[in-house]
Amino acid sequence: MINVKNYWNRLPDFSFSHILLRFPLGLIFIQQGLAKLPFDPAGGEPFGLIPIVWSVVVYGEIGAGVGLLAGALATLPGLRDNQAISILGDLLTRFCGITMCCITTGVIWVVIKPESLISFMLTDYLHFSLWAGGLYFGLRGNWAVAAQKQNLAT
Repeated sequence: MINVKNYWNRLPDFSFSHILLRFPLGLIFIQQGLAKLPFDPAGGEPFGLIPIVWSVVVYGEIGAGVGLLAGALATLPGLRDNQAISILGDLLTRFCGITMCCITTGVIWVVIKPESLISFMLTDYLHFSLWAGGLYFGLRGNWAVAAQKQNLAT
């Protein structure tokens, strides 16, 4: 058992691995929202969406993508030491992750309408990945805040 412990201690710590998920996820959401600009209230009609819901989708995609990327700033070493910035970054990350889940769930139910969960997961990996990524950040938040919580607990 001691050898396993030494093995884990020798592994390098790459605390910015969340950025490898954040950037593609955020950029895809920003791109999807920007593709719907200039905003046309009638753009949601083919999907049966009223203009207010369509505007939430368009601006929510852009805002969630930008917010997820901005939340990463609060994980930088100089900024994560400031408790207020760290907590705001965590809240922003969580809010944007849940927003991504909500928008993607809407796309799945309204546009894709899969036969079953299994068929959806096996055939539409893009939307499933977007949904799972949003859920991850919605539940996990920022690594910096989680590390601070862990340090405070010990």
